[in-house]
Amino acid sequence: MRMAENAQTATHVFMVRPACFGSNAQTADSNAFQQSSVNESDARQAALNEFDVMVAAVSANGVHCIVFDDLPEPVKPDAVFPNNWITTHASGAVRLYPLEAPNRRPERRQDIVTALVQSHGFHVSQVTDWSDHEHQGFFLEGTGSLVLDRVNQIAYAARSSRTHDALLELFAAETGYEVCAFDTAEASGLAVYHTNVLLAIGSSFIVICESVIDSAIRKKVMQRLEASGRQVIAISPEQMHAFAGNMLEVKVSDGSPMILLSETARAALKQRQIRLLETHAGLLPLNVQTIERIGGGSVRCMLAEIFLPQRASAQGVAHGV
Repeated sequence: MRMAENAQTATHVFMVRPACFGSNAQTADSNAFQQSSVNESDARQAALNEFDVMVAAVSANGVHCIVFDDLPEPVKPDAVFPNNWITTHASGAVRLYPLEAPNRRPERRQDIVTALVQSHGFHVSQVTDWSDHEHQGFFLEGTGSLVLDRVNQIAYAARSSRTHDALLELFAAETGYEVCAFDTAEASGLAVYHTNVLLAIGSSFIVICESVIDSAIRKKVMQRLEASGRQVIAISPEQMHAFAGNMLEVKVSDGSPMILLSETARAALKQRQIRLLETHAGLLPLNVQTIERIGGGSVRCMLAEIFLPQRASAQGVAHGV
């Protein structure tokens, strides 16, 4: 089956306001970006403040953002990163993904999918749940694992303990996407835990930390990316660790593009890189430093894109928070 996906950027996103944000020992071994917290209570409140300010900022700038509240039980320290458990598609398809950490699996919520339909006017034609693969030790963590060129239907994926070939093959078979998978290694020798910290694909630009891609396949990956006709902007491993690759282009209410990224990422970028990005879209830097430091993810990880079609009678329903 080949889905009709003709837009790279979404006009709507959803976010999950965390109930129990904090350090996650179950993800620490694979995520070199996260740090432990000395004071969990202070970190939790700081993360909530950052979340609320981010929602207000993106909404004020014309991004259609829907917010769902995390459920306090069971405790889910990473619920603020919903893009790892769900993707939505222009065909009306919804896919739910297998997550490596057991304490992250309750983040998958059918009630959120139901609310998108019943409360926000989106159409869902089918829901495919691949979570059973967790029992076999196979994982694919949504648009953390997969950076999608939706226009050309290519899924880029950095293999890691969270991204397995067997499920990449399943994704390709089910969606018609071509998969471009590759190995990575940081200076420590560890694989980069998620593709979306080293690669971002917008409608007319690409940001990538190519130096962490295995040299045996790096040229092939870069050629595939360049063939899309987008402008490629390279970042360094140091910039990658400042979340400069973890950005997301969205469309605001007037149809113009905007790039959402963190203040940490913005500060790490050189003026030349910023000028290049600004030729493609406006930049909206957001302060999520607590979430970045303790959660090991940034702005892109906090945003789940909604590509589902809307019912004509509900066009205004999904535009509010």
